[in-house]
Amino acid sequence: MMSWEHINRQTAVRARPSSYIGRFAPSPTGPLHFGSLVAALGSWLDAHAQGGRWAVRIDDLDRPRNVPGADGSILRTLDGFGLWWDGPVAYQSKREEAYRAALVHLQRAGLAFPCGCSRREISRTGRLGPAGYIYPGTCRAGRPIDRPLRSWRMLSRSAPIRFQDRACIGIQEMDLERMVGDFVICRADGLYAYHLASVVDDAALGVTDVVRGGDLLNCAPPQILLQRKLGLPTPRYLHLPVARDTEGKKLSKQTQAPPVHPHRAGAWLHSALAFLRQAPPAELRAAPPGELLGWALRHWRPQRLLNPPAAFWP
Repeated sequence: MMSWEHINRQTAVRARPSSYIGRFAPSPTGPLHFGSLVAALGSWLDAHAQGGRWAVRIDDLDRPRNVPGADGSILRTLDGFGLWWDGPVAYQSKREEAYRAALVHLQRAGLAFPCGCSRREISRTGRLGPAGYIYPGTCRAGRPIDRPLRSWRMLSRSAPIRFQDRACIGIQEMDLERMVGDFVICRADGLYAYHLASVVDDAALGVTDVVRGGDLLNCAPPQILLQRKLGLPTPRYLHLPVARDTEGKKLSKQTQAPPVHPHRAGAWLHSALAFLRQAPPAELRAAPPGELLGWALRHWRPQRLLNPPAAFWP
């Protein structure tokens, strides 16, 4: 197995950015819906309006949730909407050697520890925080010998994480130890967690700007901690408004959000631009995707998204 130091050196040489590089990273758990179209469109516009590159990565690590053929469906939909990507599509399922090297590096540095706690046990003893129940530190000093290994956790004992989000007023801050606790970076069955895989892959792609849904705002601090401890660059962040249904629930595949279809690409893109507060002209509602995207690139104003910070964190 390659060492993390070797992989990190390769990443630094291969992915050293000369300009903006953005990405869209859907999970192949179903077809593209309006909420994911908003994320794809926002990240595509932000990249190309600045003369940058836009990559697509399929986040397919959680194999039990993957739907066969969903990755192809998502790519065909992006193509039908004119949201073309630069370079080959990346797949997380082909990147496990890099995640393993990062995990070993954190273990050897004393930053990751084995945990034998189940979710049910943590829900009984932990406080509820913005990202779920807060891990109470049960196995920090050592996993009891009568507990099977359930996960590897990242130590969150550090100074508060501060960062600027381009869509929020003021510096965002999270005390990870108090508000999240030691978070999972790998399960005992070898399934690497979103935080670890995402930061390793963003660095490998040379991503300079992460543009994604605002429901992932509270993912930024754990990922920034990992970036620092792994010696990776921290990208700029822009978290977009979250599309919700009539009951206020986030649109997702789990809530059976209806798919978007390329044969109505113009109408869907017009609605997504309006949702992103870009005020597309009404006469463009029936325009073909290329015309709408051309207008959107000339008029992209991410400052229109500016809002006070979302109340994710108490």
